[in-house]
Amino acid sequence: MTAGPLLFARYAYPPNSLGLCGADQTRTLLEYGAAGASDGGLAELARTFDGAWPYLTLIAGANGIDDPLDPRVVEAYWVGNELLDRAGGGGLARHVEDRFRGRIGGSWRRVVDTVAAGAVPHHCFHVFAVYPWLGLLRSGIVDEPLNVLESCRTTPALVRSVEGATLRVALRPLVWDGRTLELGSWEPREARWQDDGLALVPSPRPGEWVSLHWGFACDRLTPAAAASLRRATWRALYAVNRSSGTAAALT
Repeated sequence: MTAGPLLFARYAYPPNSLGLCGADQTRTLLEYGAAGASDGGLAELARTFDGAWPYLTLIAGANGIDDPLDPRVVEAYWVGNELLDRAGGGGLARHVEDRFRGRIGGSWRRVVDTVAAGAVPHHCFHVFAVYPWLGLLRSGIVDEPLNVLESCRTTPALVRSVEGATLRVALRPLVWDGRTLELGSWEPREARWQDDGLALVPSPRPGEWVSLHWGFACDRLTPAAAASLRRATWRALYAVNRSSGTAAALT
């Protein structure tokens, strides 16, 4: 099993390279990821990601795990596994309120409803429910919010071919029908797997599954892990599509 800090670095690198989150340590994350290395310095760097870190602490605490960077915890947040089932409900609502309510503002009621509809602390929940992009879709602004949601979620993709630093993959994109956010039919897409000759997924091959984050291949997935990521995505979509904004009670 990949060391937890290293697994975190692989998923954190793409948004960090765009200046979206975490400390300004893009090259460090890429070099750690490419080398397959992990140490205390990388663990400290993970704590600077104030969007993801609270979810890791929640998942760890709900499962009696001391280290938020335990690889099972990191996998639960970015990909999905059984640890998520113990970390939803009122605990998730309170956790998000404590850390994000000041950023969410008036959208807080819908976030509470999303948790009540069965959401768990997976990255897709944070992207779909806590960020404002789905609210913009509902207001009629479509193109840019849908593009951000698609890029920011973690996505399982099947490698079709490798052409230099580019992967040609197949995936199911997000689609918006005016009322609900869903997964569409399989489509061909392009993704990067190298920056400056360094890669987080060494030598991907056709027929393999990879996970994408902001258009970059973060990790190689087993078929079972790809299925887990799909299930976590569907679960988040189910919850946000059923959130009414009426703030159902949570205990």
